[in-house]
Amino acid sequence: MPRAVDGTRRKDRRKKVLKLAKGYWGRRKNCVRTAKDAVAKAGKYAYRDRKVKKREFRRLWISRISAATRAEGLNYSRFINGLKKAEIALDRKALSNLAIEDPKAFSAIVAEAKKAIGA
Repeated sequence: MPRAVDGTRRKDRRKKVLKLAKGYWGRRKNCVRTAKDAVAKAGKYAYRDRKVKKREFRRLWISRISAATRAEGLNYSRFINGLKKAEIALDRKALSNLAIEDPKAFSAIVAEAKKAIGA
C-alpha cells in the first residue's frame, strides 16, 4: 500500500497564502501560519481603504476648489450654489483639474457662478 503524504490541495492552499504574502517583512513572508494572519489583515485594510480612498480624494478636490474660489473672492459653498443655479454640471474632480491646469477657464466658470447668484 502506498504511503500517504500531504495532498496537493493542502500544498496549493499554502502556496497561495505565501504568494499573497510576498514582500512582507520577517516571518510574515515565509511561515504559513503567520502569513495567513498577515494576508487576512491586509485584505481587511485593502477592502476598507478602497472606500476611504474615494472620500479622501473628494476632500482633496474640495479643498483645491475652495482655495481657487477664495482667490476669486468667493467661498466654496456659494460657488457650488452658483454652479447649480447656472446649471453647470461639472463634478468636483473636473473642477479641481480645471483650477490647476487652466485657471482662465476656471475664472470664467466662477464668473458664471457669481452671475447666477447675483454676487
